[in-house]
Amino acid sequence: MSEFPAGGNPYKRFSDFVRFTSRHVLDEANRNYLRAVVETSQGRKRRMRAGTRLWRAQIGHVPCKRPLTDESGQNIRSFDYVCPYPPERMKPLAERAYEGRVNAKGIPCLYLSNDMKTAMSEVRPWIGSYISVGEFEVQRDLVLVDCSADRKFPLLTKPEGTLPERERLEWWSINYAFSTPVAPSDDTADYAPTQVIAESFRQDGCDGLAYGSSVGAGKNVAIFDLTAAEVLARRLYKLDKLDFTFADWTGDDD
Repeated sequence: MSEFPAGGNPYKRFSDFVRFTSRHVLDEANRNYLRAVVETSQGRKRRMRAGTRLWRAQIGHVPCKRPLTDESGQNIRSFDYVCPYPPERMKPLAERAYEGRVNAKGIPCLYLSNDMKTAMSEVRPWIGSYISVGEFEVQRDLVLVDCSADRKFPLLTKPEGTLPERERLEWWSINYAFSTPVAPSDDTADYAPTQVIAESFRQDGCDGLAYGSSVGAGKNVAIFDLTAAEVLARRLYKLDKLDFTFADWTGDDD
């Protein structure tokens, strides 16, 4: 049974190695770390039943026309309107998959949420932007690794921590890494550590993973198979206002 090492910050060591040294061939220490992640993930596997509803949001819309009829129901003319993306556009484009926290470029992944508002917040819209939202239905039972089981920062009873405490701390770090907001300007190397972990879950036979959101109350769900969930309905929203909360990180009293 693999164990997370005591002392320091094992996830950061793994992350730094994958980002700055090698991401396709790991040294022994990081192979052991990844092995511990996969082994301890067994107790964090959850079954998502077929029929579960999830949401996916994307910034953008498509132009469309709406008919104008007279009292008899005859079309007089049409006027321009805005509509949500069509069903096929609500899924990632397989041939144009961008980098993400879970997927590498060219390997699409279906990012969803169990909460519609969280899904909309995750795309970080700006005031006045249109957001296409799709309601999805899971087509078959899925096995997911729930990285968010330890969302509360775990406290250690001693500096090196007990084995269960170290395990909870590492999974808190993993969940935090997955839930960190992604921007198009982010360095794609920052995605590599979570991509390697997600690929390990995939190789272990999982259908995807769940992780917390730093911008909403719901959970995010990433599904490897694009056909495992299908669009049921679509709606278009427009962001009216934002509510920012700021924390003082200066550490100064004045």
